[in-house]
Amino acid sequence: MDEQQRHDQGLQVRRTVLGNAHVDRAQAKRTALTSEFQDLITRYAWGEIWTRPGLTRHSRSLMVISMMIALNREQELRLHLRAAANNGVTRDEIKETLLQAAIYCGVPAANSAFHMAQEVFDEIDREGAAGQA
Repeated sequence: MDEQQRHDQGLQVRRTVLGNAHVDRAQAKRTALTSEFQDLITRYAWGEIWTRPGLTRHSRSLMVISMMIALNREQELRLHLRAAANNGVTRDEIKETLLQAAIYCGVPAANSAFHMAQEVFDEIDREGAAGQA
């Protein structure tokens, strides 16, 4: 696969996982400083890693959530908590992942993650209710 194919495939996966709205916002915010970084993550994070056949997107979502808790990366955690449903991850599976993180990443990290997950779930529920009105 050449770099353009990797980018195109990565952009497709990125849109599927994170949603068009998020990717469109990220693309619109590109600057001379960030443009090459956006290309890098599209090609390699999304086009090379997320497309590998060895793990499902479902598993990758749970892994990323765990890693964002361990690394204390709140913005990315929020993003991937929201995106997990696009990969078939249930709220119960997220809860189990957060409980596992409490043991391996620490109770304070998991406590913050539980609060954030509740906020994200509440936002999603409000958006769903607004769409049904």
